[in-house]
Amino acid sequence: MLPNSFISSLKGLPGFDEQAFIQTHALKESITSIRINTQKSFKENPSSFFEEASPIPWCADGFYLKERPLFVLDPLWHAGAYYVQEASSMFLHHALEQIAPQPGPLHVLDLCAAPGGKTSLLANYFQKGLVVANETIKNRNAILVENTTKWGADNIVVTQNDPSHFKALPQFFDIVLIDAPCSGSGLFRKDPEAIEHWSIDAVQHCSVRQSRIIDDSIDCLKEGGYLIYSTCSYSMQEDENILDKIASIEGMKSIDLNIEDAWNIIKSESPVHHANGYRFYPDKVKGEGFFLAVFKKELSTSSAYYDSSFTTTAITKKETEVLNAHFSLPEDYYFINHQENIIALAIEFKDAYNSLLKNLYVKKMGLAIGSIKGADLIPAHALAMSTWKNLPFQTMEVDEVTALQYLRRADLHLPGGKGWHAIQYKNTRLGWAKLLPNRSNNYYPNEWRILNY
Repeated sequence: MLPNSFISSLKGLPGFDEQAFIQTHALKESITSIRINTQKSFKENPSSFFEEASPIPWCADGFYLKERPLFVLDPLWHAGAYYVQEASSMFLHHALEQIAPQPGPLHVLDLCAAPGGKTSLLANYFQKGLVVANETIKNRNAILVENTTKWGADNIVVTQNDPSHFKALPQFFDIVLIDAPCSGSGLFRKDPEAIEHWSIDAVQHCSVRQSRIIDDSIDCLKEGGYLIYSTCSYSMQEDENILDKIASIEGMKSIDLNIEDAWNIIKSESPVHHANGYRFYPDKVKGEGFFLAVFKKELSTSSAYYDSSFTTTAITKKETEVLNAHFSLPEDYYFINHQENIIALAIEFKDAYNSLLKNLYVKKMGLAIGSIKGADLIPAHALAMSTWKNLPFQTMEVDEVTALQYLRRADLHLPGGKGWHAIQYKNTRLGWAKLLPNRSNNYYPNEWRILNY
């Protein structure tokens, strides 16, 4: 049951219909949606649950499912062929289409990124850009690394920093997304246990924290760049009041987004500066509670100087020869040796990578190729998960039973061949195995294996 104090706090908010809102939460309808990784082959050989999927109107790659399958037993989920994401939050895609209709080589920051749903959306949208995904909390950062690795994009950098650390990169990013930590009231229908943690004090605490995050990070946004602010809260203190906070910063202009009437998204305005916000209510849209707003930074009061003096270690001539012996290295990348691992980075963003390495704690970047042992290449799991078409070694297509055994990191008995093979299911790679004369070694990451199924 929704607390009376919570319902009372929402009265008078734009679009709030108390009776319909309470009734919708009482029904506890389960809505499941996914977003397709357009760089992988899901649509060529989709999972059976996709046969009756229907499109999400504000996101071209998003779909509603008729019912929720057991995703953990779908190899394509582990392969990063799609992401299970709440439909309302995919409205980010619609906002991007209006502020960056021709996405180029931009620097994009997802400041509060875990578990990685919006990061993967940004990486697909800005395929020619550089996406920095930041998460402060260590265990959540590990989940972010896992999800971005499975997604396979080579244009993602994962960092683990406090938002204040981004002051070291003034005017660095063209787009900054702050999907702010919030009281979570927009997910009460999806996660009833979250109701127990809600309180007026919690809302106030979140509002203060959201304000601090904005103050700490606003300088890293370029003049002419865009700030996207979102929450999964209904509270005005975390939504419209924060918009007034942003609008009060010199040079920040609210952006009016075009939305279709049929979507039933509620447009609101902040009380002081009349900044535009967009509210999602589960009694009006097919999705959970969500809030989003966009601002343009028309004037910056900070300089654009940041230190990029970091020097990486280029791979040696011998390492280059070993790589070339296994596969043709793609152009437009340079290769470094980092902690005995070879990493491919886009040449276009070399200065940006150096700036990030100099000023932030970088957990993951570019595409890990693997390590060199003598004349052999030991391939990284990330290489198998990547969207690169030309990879070393052979591939082996397996059926669903074998794929699940592989993902459990169980013993495998694979027919024929020897040496390294990329194991793939429905033409989508799952990872590496090494075939020996009397056994097959399973190299799926132990910490990501399927348990208890």
